[in-house]
Amino acid sequence: MTKRRRRRRPEPQDRQRARPAAPLALRAWRHYTVLTLFLLAVTGLAVRAGYLATTERDFLKEQGEARSVREVKIPVHRGMIFDRNGEPLAVSAPMSYVWIDPQSTRLTDADRRRLANALGLTPEILQERLDRGGQRFAYLSRRVPPDVVRRVDALNIDGVRHDRAYHRFYPAGETLAHVVGRTDIDDVGQEGIELALNDALTGQPGAKRVLRDRTGEAIKILDFQSAPQRGQDVYLSLDLRLQFLAYRELKAAVQMHGAASGSLVMLDAASGRVLALANQPSFNPNNWRQRGDRGVRNRAITDLYEPGSTVKPLTVLAALEEGLYAPETEIDTAPGFVRVGRKVVEDPVNRGRISVARILAKSSQVGITKMALSMPEHAVFDAMQRAGFGDYTGCELPGEAIGTLTSADLDKPIGRATLAYGYGLTVSPLQLARAYLTLAGRGVKRDVSVLRDTSLAGSQEVFPSGEVEAVATMMRGVLETTGTAPKGKPAGYTAAGKTGTVRKMSEAGYDDQSHVALFAGFAPAQQPRIVLVVVVNGPRGKLFGGGDVAAPVFARVASRALRVLGVPPNDSGDAPPAAGTGRRA
Repeated sequence: MTKRRRRRRPEPQDRQRARPAAPLALRAWRHYTVLTLFLLAVTGLAVRAGYLATTERDFLKEQGEARSVREVKIPVHRGMIFDRNGEPLAVSAPMSYVWIDPQSTRLTDADRRRLANALGLTPEILQERLDRGGQRFAYLSRRVPPDVVRRVDALNIDGVRHDRAYHRFYPAGETLAHVVGRTDIDDVGQEGIELALNDALTGQPGAKRVLRDRTGEAIKILDFQSAPQRGQDVYLSLDLRLQFLAYRELKAAVQMHGAASGSLVMLDAASGRVLALANQPSFNPNNWRQRGDRGVRNRAITDLYEPGSTVKPLTVLAALEEGLYAPETEIDTAPGFVRVGRKVVEDPVNRGRISVARILAKSSQVGITKMALSMPEHAVFDAMQRAGFGDYTGCELPGEAIGTLTSADLDKPIGRATLAYGYGLTVSPLQLARAYLTLAGRGVKRDVSVLRDTSLAGSQEVFPSGEVEAVATMMRGVLETTGTAPKGKPAGYTAAGKTGTVRKMSEAGYDDQSHVALFAGFAPAQQPRIVLVVVVNGPRGKLFGGGDVAAPVFARVASRALRVLGVPPNDSGDAPPAAGTGRRA
């Protein structure tokens, strides 16, 4: 019996060898087909690229630049503000702002905590700023100093960037806040000179084109389109030395008497330029977010007061112009009061028969009332109008109030009487200073200015110089021991001025417990160098009159200011000429 031989299964290699080979023609067809398709694809891409390069060139260039080329502003240095002697009052320092592209950058919780800590924020505030930003840009922090920028860079968080900007600083702080003003976070003027001259101070930012990478970082400057044009510098007429002096004395007086507010204006008697302008309360423009509401107003130009007895020199001047009175003319003020219609006008005591000079020195309501009622209806009104009441002063500060001066009640005796002693009209401290500038200038009215180099409008003579000199001489008696303001006499200098104590209005009428204390004057009396007005609003306590509250501020500021300005002392202790016994009325 023969064994059957088992048949061996062919291995894979054998099966492959056993499979019949593809025809040579088929293999060549496949090769050429693939090659042809590849060449067609390359040719199609080349044709498409050529087509786009010739017909869509501008569009593609625009789209490419929109994704990688950016026009970036070159920040400009805002013009500086100086005082009359070149002391800086407002400067711009280089700072930075930190920002992020929320669409391309996602911060982890750990990144937010580290970044917030470096910026001095809480993670919640940081997230709020991210949510408040746009799709491609969000501020994380602005006005960031260099040391904080270095801390942010050290975190090495992708997508957190910073760019250069400028931040405004005010070396004088609250002392000059109302005049210089401030800018907002975008460096745009909001108050004071910063607002009034914003266009000149701002300048023109430059521009450049930069190439950015996919993360938004600038990697190359392509070209500069325009150079930045720095803002113009501005020189104020104010003297920082006098401003510090005025601000310190005004603040001390407001605090001492528990007053609600106060203002002080000092003018150059020769030019009308403002040498000092102070207000209380004030604010720190370097930290204006915490300034509150009370310290914002520039009260010297916005707040209006009834000027009270400070206008009596103008009433006397009107009387001298009419030729009805002379300084030595006597008027009978007995028995210490006079009835005008249903109103009784009275003096503190019965002064009997006194001269016009003594009426002014003692601020006699009865004497001034009798003088006003003996003159034509518009005489006093016309004098006050010529002095600048009811008109703008010409200063460059924004927000100036015009005040009120009306002739509506001049046909009534009580209207003429109250106007003569300073009720029934309102003026700002700066308007009152301008009126006294006219008296110091021997009847020549000038506009006032806070700028050193601006050209002022031409002066205009509105009062006869002889009568003005006579009134100025009588005003010296106010500061003598027998006048209403012996505390207002500057040490070492002669001066002329007038007190004012005004009752404030309430819902029930004039309030005998609420007052405004004023003093206005100029020094030296013979050749005035400065004009000074002090207003203390709402003093509380036993002392509330202009002679006790405002006049001492005038004395201290005037004495020291004249020494700063190099004016030699001129007070020999002589009193002004005594009033004689001339005509009687």
